[in-house]
Amino acid sequence: MIIQKQYKFYAAHRNEELEDKCRNLHGHRYGITCFFEVERTGSLSTLFGDFDRKIEPFLKSEYDHGMMVNINDTLYETLMNHVLRTGEKLKLKRFSQPTTVENLAHQLFTEITDMGFRLSCLEVRETDTSVVSYTREDWVTDSRYFANSKTADTESLSK
Repeated sequence: MIIQKQYKFYAAHRNEELEDKCRNLHGHRYGITCFFEVERTGSLSTLFGDFDRKIEPFLKSEYDHGMMVNINDTLYETLMNHVLRTGEKLKLKRFSQPTTVENLAHQLFTEITDMGFRLSCLEVRETDTSVVSYTREDWVTDSRYFANSKTADTESLSK
């Protein structure tokens, strides 16, 4: 059985790999739709509040009104120098890859799965007209890709 839940948060990011408007720091009202696989245990499977109690506070503390930033982006070093120089606290959600909606989908799928939920799909809405539908198969494939990338990076650094 599938239970569908929707959440939202506001966050800034940029895609430093592009040479268009998205290279600039900007923000979105992200919407995510989780498709949870659940098993019936009697008259119900899972209370909707069981999802909300874990996911809503997590999104609020980690993402909402913060900035997603790739730690390999030159902007990250600038932000960290600003924090050290001024003592100002910035809400930064660190990524080891560019903060594309595809990479955000992978990150969220991983974090929600780590909470103990089983997702079949996660939709991430970046704008009113742009949605990524990210499946468990996508997540498995990307997890292997990112693991292999880290291994290759580590091997090249040790040479």
